[in-house]
Order: sequence, then structure tokens, then C-alpha cells
Amino acid sequence: MGVYQFKRTQTFQQPIETLWDFISDPKNLKKITPEYMGFDITSENLPDQMYQGMIVSYNVSPLFGIKTTWVTEITHVKHQEYFVDEQRVGPYKLWHHQHFLRATPSGTEMEDIVTYQPPMGLMGSFMNKVIIAQKLEEIFAHRHKMMNELFGK
Repeated sequence: MGVYQFKRTQTFQQPIETLWDFISDPKNLKKITPEYMGFDITSENLPDQMYQGMIVSYNVSPLFGIKTTWVTEITHVKHQEYFVDEQRVGPYKLWHHQHFLRATPSGTEMEDIVTYQPPMGLMGSFMNKVIIAQKLEEIFAHRHKMMNELFGK
């Protein structure tokens, strides 16, 4: 029944505006998600930039190739600084993902802070130790790699 959190930070020699334009477009999430997850956006007519209150739905296979619907709400947005997405329907009991951008002397720092709770109480805590935490590490390592390929270090 644990609640877990992990953080990832990346620095780019790009201005905040460039990175914000990419990460605030919900359609770009597919570009940085591992292909094996079968990630498909099912929302129609998404704008090029998210806004507070926006609902985005996806089909995704996070574990064992099992397709699931994932619905997130963008709950907070501060232009070119941060946004927060929270799961409304999906595989987790709790999913709260903060995305921050900060100007640095060498460009822009991007930080992800994910707070999550697996479903199924004690069984979910066990599954987190066995596979979920490792899978999230793998997914965010892939995102890190893809962002480096798109925007350099």
C-alpha cells in the first residue's frame, strides 16, 4: 500500500521556449514513449498546447502487453515553467506527474517528479518491488534517450 516517488533531471543546451513547445504538445508523448508499449492517443482534436483542465486519453500496454485505457487530466499549467498531469482512469491507484523547466547558465533543466501508488494494496507494493519500479525506470530512461536525440544534451 506504499506510495512511491522518483525524480529524473536532464539538462539541454536549448532555450526553455523550444523544450516547452515540445513537452506541452500532448501529441509528442508518443515520440518519447517506447514503441513496445503500443501507445496511441485516443482523444480527438487535441490542440498543440495543453491547458489546465484538459483531458487526454490513450491506449497503452504498460505491463505484459495488456492493453489498457489511460486517461489523464492536466491539473496545473504555468506557461514555460511547469505542468502537472494526473491519472483519472488507468493502471495506477495514484499517478501524479510534475514536469518542470528551469533556465540554467547552460540552457534548460527539465525535471520530472512522479508520485504513484500501484493498485491492489500489498500485492501492488510487492509488484512495485518486482517489476513496476523497474519498468518505470526503463520507460523514463527511454524518454531521456529520445529527448537527447531530439534536443541534444
